[in-house]
This record gives sequence, structure tokens and C-alpha cells, in this order.
Amino acid sequence: MDVARTAAVIFALTYAVLGFGSMRPLRIDRAGATVVGATAMVAFGVLTPQQAVAAVDFQTLALLFGMMIVVAHLRLAGFFGWLGPRALGRARTPGALLAAVVVLSGALSALFVNDTVCLLLTPLVLESTLAMGLEPVPFLLAVAMGANVGSVATIVGNPQNMLVAGVSRIGYARFAAVLAPVAAAGLALTVLALRLGFRRELSARPAPAAEGPRARPLHRGLFAKTLVVTVLLVAALVAGAPPGLAALAAASVLLVTRRVKPVKVYALVDWALLVMFAGLFVVVEGVERSGLAARWMALLAAGPRESLAALVGGTALLSNLVSNVPAVLLLKGWATRLASPEQGWLALAMASTLAGNLTVVGSVANLIVIEQARDRARVGFWAYARVGVPLTLATLALGTAWLAVAAR
Repeated sequence: MDVARTAAVIFALTYAVLGFGSMRPLRIDRAGATVVGATAMVAFGVLTPQQAVAAVDFQTLALLFGMMIVVAHLRLAGFFGWLGPRALGRARTPGALLAAVVVLSGALSALFVNDTVCLLLTPLVLESTLAMGLEPVPFLLAVAMGANVGSVATIVGNPQNMLVAGVSRIGYARFAAVLAPVAAAGLALTVLALRLGFRRELSARPAPAAEGPRARPLHRGLFAKTLVVTVLLVAALVAGAPPGLAALAAASVLLVTRRVKPVKVYALVDWALLVMFAGLFVVVEGVERSGLAARWMALLAAGPRESLAALVGGTALLSNLVSNVPAVLLLKGWATRLASPEQGWLALAMASTLAGNLTVVGSVANLIVIEQARDRARVGFWAYARVGVPLTLATLALGTAWLAVAAR
């Protein structure tokens, strides 16, 4: 078997697990699949060990790891449990509560990784709505969809944005200047879509005497230190500091402490995601060096190959088949073929993120919300799709039109 065929088989098996989440009867997961795939690329001669190591983008891994450490300290300080009830407790009607959930989820996701925001907000929103006698499904969708849309705004909003920023070298300020308006408009559309899709459920009046969960106590010392470090981190990113180095510097400052045992911090780091990233870098490098990527790109006519709309559509489709991070890695060659490579990279980040709202399985954020709520509220495929499909199409169209003007 020649190198190209070998790479194709390894790639197909790896991406099958990425798309379906497992490969029965085996218990291998996405992270494990990328480790096996990366090892196979070297073992079968597609890549040399040196090429495999060189393929790993350590800048992206450093940014992702550093942000995980920062978010872990905020969690340990009780920030999210303190902020959530205060932000949502001001809502007096179901419609106002829905809007508050979308905005809070979106705003936090722009500053921190969206999956973590969903992990922390879902129990809070579920308890609040049930205590008020409201149907929780639209509010749970508000958490997931708000997190997906809001995370479009910055390079630290989600893993695929970090990947795009690391490979393209687009700075924090430029990324936010172009895509933050898309996120803001998208959050407004999210509120509108959810209100239209769940008119009957939102017409109910909350129980007047019901109270949601109370705000948890804040560890003021740890929070103050983490807040200062976070502000300095954002300032450094806006000023143009290398994102990976800035995130590691922030993590390093926080790890020098007498308050927190390191094991508590490391327990909150998503090591599987870091492993999956590293493995994917190697697998995709094998696909590119074998010539497969060039062959696939050649199948596209010159017009679609240079079309912003085609890139957005292709990214959205592939993101729902194999997940957004693998889709971004696979399509990065297409992004550079646009007349404006910067426009291509930004379109790749935007489309892979907004496509997460298309179906229940479109993003990890959706699955986190559904999994956490499954014992007390059921989010069905069609209940999600009746809002997710039109919302995704509308936000993708809006984002594509905006990029055509703002990132020529």
C-alpha cells in the first residue's frame, strides 16, 4: 500500500471515531483515536518521528492549557456560582430571564472557554427555572446556544478559535474587532429565535414565591488575585503579546500560591482535549505530506475554492460531521486559498463555531448541557432543531456578509 493510501485509511478510521465519539465494541474515545492515528502515521512511514513532533503546534497547546489553569482558579474561587444567581436573579419575567441567560452565557464564553461556561451555568439555570415553575428546555438551549455564539468573539472563546489564532497568527485585537460584532448580533438573534420557538413555554408566569439557588460565597483572596491576572492577560493579548506565552505567564503566576493545592487545579484541566489536539496535529500533517489534502482540494473548481460562501458552507457541514476542531484542521488549506487569507481564517473560526447550533450533536457545549440536565429535563432532537437550524442559517448568513465587508 502506497503512502497516500495508508494515510487515507488512518485518516478515515481516526475521523470515524471523531465523528461518532467511539468505535464499538471498543471503548476508544476521541483523544485515544488521535493518539492511535498519530502513532500509526509514524509507524507506517507516512511521517518521520521528527516530522510528527514538528507538526504539533505548541503555541496553541500553550494557549489552551494556560486558559484552563486561569478558569480553574476562577472555579475554585467560586466566581461562577457567585456571579450567576446575581445576574439571573434580576429577571422578573420568563422572557427577561431567557435574555439574561443568553447574554450571560455568551459574555462569559467570549472571555473564557465556552465548554467550561456551559458546565458551570447549566446546573444554575436548571435549578432556577424549576424553582420558578418554568419549563427548563428553552433556558437550557439559551445556555448552549448563547455559549456557542458568544465564543465567536475572541481567540480564547473556544478551542477552534485558539487553533485558528495559533496557526494564522491573527492577534486578539484584530480577531475581536472583526468577529465580536458577529457575536453581538448573533446573541440578539439567539434571543429572538428562542422566544419565537418557545412562545407558549415562555408565556407561563413564574411562581411568585419561588426562589432560585442562592449565590455561593466568594473566596475573595483567590478571586482578587485571579481577577487581576485575568485582566492583565487580556491586556497583554490586546497589546499583541504572543497568546501562548501570555496564557502560560498568567497560569504561572496563579500556580505560585499558598492557598490552593496544585492537584485541585490540575483536576480541572481537560487533559483529554490537549491530547486530542496534539494527536490531530500529527494526523492532519500526515494527510498533507502524503498529498491527500492537495488531491481533495483539486476536486474543487477554481470558483468554489476561492469563494467565501463555499468555505463557510463547507466548514459548517464538516463541523457537524466530525466536530469543529478536526474540521478546522482539515480545512486550513482551503482558508489560505481565498484572495484574503485573513478572511479565510476568520471565516473558518466563525463558521465552525456557529455551526455548533445546527443540531444537538453540533458542539461539545450542547452535549455538556444535555448530559447535565438529562435526569430532570429532556432536550429532544426536534425541540433543539426547530430553533437551531434557522438560527444557524441566519447567523452564518449574517457573519458571511459581515466578513465580506470587514475582512477583505
